[in-house]
Amino acid sequence: MGINKAERIGRKAVRAANGIINLVVLTIIILLVSFASYAMWDSDQVYNAASAAQYEIYKPSAEDGGKSFEELRAINPEVFSWLTVYGTNIDYPVAQGGDNMKYVNTNAEGDYSLSGSIFLDSSNSRDFSDFNSIIFGHHMEKQAMFGEIGLFSDRGYFDARPHGNLYYGGRDHGLEFFAFVHADAYDGTVFEPGVTGMERRQAYLDGLLEKAAFTRDIGVTVNDRIVLLSTCSSDSTNGRDILIARITDGTFEDTFKQDGAGNAGTQPTADGQSGIWARLPIWLWGVLLFLAAIMILLVVIHHKRRHFRRLEAENENKQKEQ
Repeated sequence: MGINKAERIGRKAVRAANGIINLVVLTIIILLVSFASYAMWDSDQVYNAASAAQYEIYKPSAEDGGKSFEELRAINPEVFSWLTVYGTNIDYPVAQGGDNMKYVNTNAEGDYSLSGSIFLDSSNSRDFSDFNSIIFGHHMEKQAMFGEIGLFSDRGYFDARPHGNLYYGGRDHGLEFFAFVHADAYDGTVFEPGVTGMERRQAYLDGLLEKAAFTRDIGVTVNDRIVLLSTCSSDSTNGRDILIARITDGTFEDTFKQDGAGNAGTQPTADGQSGIWARLPIWLWGVLLFLAAIMILLVVIHHKRRHFRRLEAENENKQKEQ
């Protein structure tokens, strides 16, 4: 009887320990799911703030005479232009600060934002009268900011998207993309805004074309005005992906425009897929994570119960042998 009583006490202790372990595992899983859900929600907020849709109401148009754009300029006078790259979601206001650091973490409305803004180099002229102007933007996932510039490293993507639009000085101007360059962030032969002198301009232009992965022969000369759209590259730490265009007085038709909706909608991601997982709502990700956590917990409990039953069976066999 003493042995049976000791065994019963032992079994109760094992069950109690088993329950405590299950509770600890469940608590850890819930904490991990909560943390992951918050991290995803926080990331989603950053990307939503960076979306071109956030600024759509401010986009200048011929119908309103640029009134909506002027409303944005009233909020932040350092906004002076609007950049659109046809066939992508790049459709943003352009700002210029007193240095190149301000708009790294400041949005077009002048508020702090991790996604920053699309901004012109601080040493360039706002009327784009310089031979070469440089516009910067963060490389972001989910097709935000300049996240799609890197897609132009694919020849087919580059060939299919030759045009864009640059609004400044109260009217639209055309963009003809003629080169895609991958360069180092510290390459002074590329990141030298406002090059002057015909010989230096020619050397600068020749250097860009020499570095270019792809080019389109549109007859660019030193008498033209060009603009470089620069963003971080995912291929290297200091790498920069640069899409280069000639600024024209005439404009180009947006052949990607559908049903008057602005851009052509969702573009392929870098791996050529539609990006459906990236577009799942954050609440659905939370549900999926919670269900995965419950499944993991059930598997853990199932294995623990099998182990506990095996121990009971071994104890019963020992009793029979005695």
